Amino acid sequence: MNLTIISWRVAALAQKDESNPVDEKQVLEIDQMQKRLDMFDQRLDNIDSVVSAVVERVMKQPIVLNLTCSKCGQNIEIALIGTEKPRS
Repeated sequence: MNLTIISWRVAALAQKDESNPVDEKQVLEIDQMQKRLDMFDQRLDNIDSVVSAVVERVMKQPIVLNLTCSKCGQNIEIALIGTEKPRS
C-alpha cells in the first residue's frame, strides 16, 4: 500500500474521530516520516542497482582464487566462471 494513501487515511480517520483531534504538529510529523521512508526506499533502489551492475561485471569474467594449504603448503587454485544471463 502506498504511504501517501496511508497518511491520508490516518488524517481522515483522525478528523472523523472528534474525541481525538489531530493537531498540525502530528500531521507534519506524519508527512516528514513519509518523506523519510520515500528517501530510504530510493536509497535501497540505488544500492540494488549498483550491486546488480557489479555482479554483472564480475560474472562476465572468471575469478581465480589462489590459496595455500596451511597443513601441506600446496597451492590451490579455485576458478569461478560465470555466464552472463541473456537480457529479457
